[in-house]
Amino acid sequence: MKLFDSAFGIHERALDLRGQRMEVIAQNIANVDTPFYKAKDIDFKQVLDEAQTDRSMRATHAAHIQSADSLQQGNTVFTIPFNPSIDGNTVEMSVEQAKYGKAAAQYQATLRFIEGDISGIRKALRGD
Repeated sequence: MKLFDSAFGIHERALDLRGQRMEVIAQNIANVDTPFYKAKDIDFKQVLDEAQTDRSMRATHAAHIQSADSLQQGNTVFTIPFNPSIDGNTVEMSVEQAKYGKAAAQYQATLRFIEGDISGIRKALRGD
């Protein structure tokens, strides 16, 4: 049914990207003691802007437009540390924890938008 294909709009894509960003930040935290590990992040705004423009494009081959699964590898950027460590690791635990907390709050906010959309669809189907 076409109603459900685009019912959530950009929020569905945003939820996927926010989840991927939280995974990248969690990997940074897990590798805080790994020598020469470079902290990464996903530029959420850039990826979401690309996703919006990709919807209007038509691809001649399936690999021409990135899928959600390939976003994590292709759109990660290295973060610039405030205080790099001697062993070459650029993960700063306090910065990563703050990023993760903010990302988790944004993930919850996006879920609430989707819940609102579902509530509206539910009301329409019930005839309220």
